[in-house]
Amino acid sequence: MSIQHAKAGEVIHLPLGAALGNSKTTTLLKTADLELIRLILPVGKEIPSHKAPGEITVQCLEGHADFSIAGKSQALLPGQLIYLAANEPHAVKGIENSSLLVTLLLPK
Repeated sequence: MSIQHAKAGEVIHLPLGAALGNSKTTTLLKTADLELIRLILPVGKEIPSHKAPGEITVQCLEGHADFSIAGKSQALLPGQLIYLAANEPHAVKGIENSSLLVTLLLPK
């Protein structure tokens, strides 16, 4: 079964509301240059330090996550966005059930 990604011009509804607790991480869009992921981060779940191959932004849609870069932890709350350069080590932890929009520019 193939994964369904959004098509050009298709509206994507981002906040999940009451469905957040029962949702899973989903790749919303993937092209040769760009990938959009709705990352579901349950309370207490931690993604250890890792790197993305391209530049990324991470926007908190719902909940509260802690984002760690170079040993510095900062809260990421709804409506807040953070930018990271390619290959910058980072980690993230769900302080509350959270959904994050990860936008990744794919390197050539």
